[in-house]
Amino acid sequence: MTLNPTPALLETLYWITLVAVIVSSASAVLIAGFKKFDLFGVIIIAMATGLGGGSLRDMLLDRDVFWIADQMFFIASLGSAFAMFLLARMVLISPRFFLIPDAAGLATFAVAGTLVSMMVGAPWLIASFMGVMTGTMGGIFRDVLSNTPPTVFQSPLYATVSWAGSLFFIGLLQLNIDATHSAIIAGLAIFIARLIAIYFNISLPRFRFKGEK
Repeated sequence: MTLNPTPALLETLYWITLVAVIVSSASAVLIAGFKKFDLFGVIIIAMATGLGGGSLRDMLLDRDVFWIADQMFFIASLGSAFAMFLLARMVLISPRFFLIPDAAGLATFAVAGTLVSMMVGAPWLIASFMGVMTGTMGGIFRDVLSNTPPTVFQSPLYATVSWAGSLFFIGLLQLNIDATHSAIIAGLAIFIARLIAIYFNISLPRFRFKGEK
């Protein structure tokens, strides 16, 4: 299934991506802040998080990297990082608060990545995985740069809900539901499912050898 990049669809993609960049960059500032990085370090990690997953997606799909083609995304990431850096100095923020913008970034980037992939004609399974990669790679870059074990490999249902949500999004499109409405429904489903998984600590079985406890 290939989506025709109509003006309305491109506008939907633009706003979803913009929200994804802002919330992902904000979540990265909190992680970097707990590591006591300076302003420059915080901004670099925030931009790697907010722009990294989409950059890798675009390079693999052989399309113009989104934030190079439109510098507004670069400005949004930079602005979000700086605003959160200042906010953290004025408001007491719980160490776990970063999970909320992180979940929002996961949801919006997963939908955006899937949508972009379908617009360039990627098969539905590849498109769904591109959604997962777009949603998770920024967080992996953030954690690696912060010298933290990647959240995606140990946190409750992180990539799992992203992939399920991407497939759900494709399913809604197959039912001829409007792309904007489908994106909102699938994005909310990923966001809520991620928060539920965190709250109830729902995760996939971990690898262990026979006989281990």
